[in-house]
Amino acid sequence: MNLPNKITVARILLIPVFLLLMLVPFEWGSWHILGSEIKTAHAAGAFIFIIASITDWIDGYYARKLKLVTNLGKFLDPLADKLLVSAAFIVLVEMHLAPSWVVIAIISREFAVTGLRLIMAGSGEVVAANMLGKIKTWTQIVAISALLLQNIPFSAINFPFADIMLYISLIFTVWSGYEYFYINRDVFKHSK
Repeated sequence: MNLPNKITVARILLIPVFLLLMLVPFEWGSWHILGSEIKTAHAAGAFIFIIASITDWIDGYYARKLKLVTNLGKFLDPLADKLLVSAAFIVLVEMHLAPSWVVIAIISREFAVTGLRLIMAGSGEVVAANMLGKIKTWTQIVAISALLLQNIPFSAINFPFADIMLYISLIFTVWSGYEYFYINRDVFKHSK
């Protein structure tokens, strides 16, 4: 259990804390920011999500810099990402901040690509994350963060930044999923 893997495990452990803050009706009051109101618990939950998302970059950085890439890390890191993002998107549907069809499309892509990776791993191949996949991840994180923060500060000027980012993340999610399957289409041709 090296440093990058410990950071990844910390990200997984932050997920229940995030869920608790977002879904339990704590009466901690609310903040009024630039003409918008956000519950204190929800602001704290958004902060936890953002911190957890940043750990994704940190663990990868240390794994590469310190040459601490392990099979456990290769398993845990994408799992932690998918658990965090899926939990956040489901919370957004629960809070009526994201349409369920968008979240279903995004989570379905994650399951499909994970399935593809499992098939390829069975034949000894590894599907590395490409640039489009990384853009997908960061657009999702920005969209989720903006939605969790209820579009603050953009709500002050009536600019729907959070909604725009949600649809941009949907586009990159579908596009990167298509690319993964297109590039690796031979896997299905040779399967029995």
